[in-house]
Amino acid sequence: MMATADIPFETLPEMAASEVSEVWLGHLTSLLIPLTALAFVWTGPHAWYNALLFIVPLAIFTWIDSRPLYERRQPVETLPSWPFDLLVYLLVGVHFLILVGLIRLFTEQALFSMDAAMILVLVGGNSGFSIITAHELIHRQGPRQRLLGRLLLCTVLYEHFYTEHLRGHHLRVGTSEDPATAHFGETYRSFWRRTVPAQFRSAWRLEAERLGDRQMSLLDRRVLGNRVLQGLAVGWGVAFAIFYFFGPVAFVAYCLQAFVAVRLLEAVNYFEHWGLRRKGSRVQASDSWDTYSWFTYYGLVGLSRHADHHAQPMRPYQQLRVRSGAPVLPVGYLALVDMVIGKNSEFIALATEELRARALGPFDRGSEAEPEFPPPPLTATPAPGHSRLGKFWAGLSPWLRWSTVVGGGLLAVTVGAALEAGGFDSLPEILIANAWITGIIAASLGFRSW
Repeated sequence: MMATADIPFETLPEMAASEVSEVWLGHLTSLLIPLTALAFVWTGPHAWYNALLFIVPLAIFTWIDSRPLYERRQPVETLPSWPFDLLVYLLVGVHFLILVGLIRLFTEQALFSMDAAMILVLVGGNSGFSIITAHELIHRQGPRQRLLGRLLLCTVLYEHFYTEHLRGHHLRVGTSEDPATAHFGETYRSFWRRTVPAQFRSAWRLEAERLGDRQMSLLDRRVLGNRVLQGLAVGWGVAFAIFYFFGPVAFVAYCLQAFVAVRLLEAVNYFEHWGLRRKGSRVQASDSWDTYSWFTYYGLVGLSRHADHHAQPMRPYQQLRVRSGAPVLPVGYLALVDMVIGKNSEFIALATEELRARALGPFDRGSEAEPEFPPPPLTATPAPGHSRLGKFWAGLSPWLRWSTVVGGGLLAVTVGAALEAGGFDSLPEILIANAWITGIIAASLGFRSW
């Protein structure tokens, strides 16, 4: 993988006025992931081998995002806003069509199926992408746009992000008070466990303070005006309505896509500020990680220019600029999510090297602060205080742990599918099919690592 220092960096040109149409057409790349998910949910139910085919486009997108294909031109100030706004609204519409298709699909399809597995990759991945669309909308000034962004967040059961992100994260980014800033050396697993409950608590406190009492009781009438509570009511109200009208399988599928979306969101939060510490009261370019990836810039509505977003939070995605002074990661967001979740130690090593080269975070020569988390060892060791089972599990070889998880998952899915089919008469046939599927997935992962 190319190191950040190897990325050529010429004088950043400004886009010519004649390139406006090219820019808009480039941003149409943001439809690729949603349209793939849309095709999946509306062409199902699928045979398992057909369902697997839908993972190919995502693999191609991730591969492109890891290539040295960059976009560093600065946008012209005269870019018209309406075509870019139209694209955002189109993405919102496609997202809701996907959710309707998801519910339709799982009123017909069984839960223990390859279609259900593809929810984790395709529909959940698209819902994670839709949080980016929601993020764009909640930063707009119009109340209707913000409301639309909040509704998108309700579909992934994470509406409190609206409160915490705008009134918490943007004010506290790069400080120890910000639960969405990952510490130096912190693993994604540790960050996930810390940030999800901490962001919810922070959002609740912010709303309680807005309503006049940080220690407000749930029995207080004013709590009905709490936006976090309203988001919970709408999000879970829709989820339980799906359960009531369309059944438990559709409900589980809906919750799965929401869970995966939040996992992806927090993976992005993890690497956007990992290891960085703000030097003063004002947010600077060096408080956020950027990437020059062409695919991330156009395919994820400008999210790659994160340093400028924090400098100008109200600036629309098509106007975001490359900021000098921001640390830079050499690949795009899709590849980074893959790295953070699948090869976290590789990300930590890469990001640490970049911080050291730029004298940022714990390597800031003007900072005397020690790293809050030392970089973890590359091989797992049993942590003190763990249960006997935990120590036994940590002491197993990675290959044996992987085999145990895969074997247990294969057995659980096979038994579940057999029960759904009406008994264990079909157990051998289902086991063989699932073994084939597991082998294909294992071979794909092996090829990826190779």
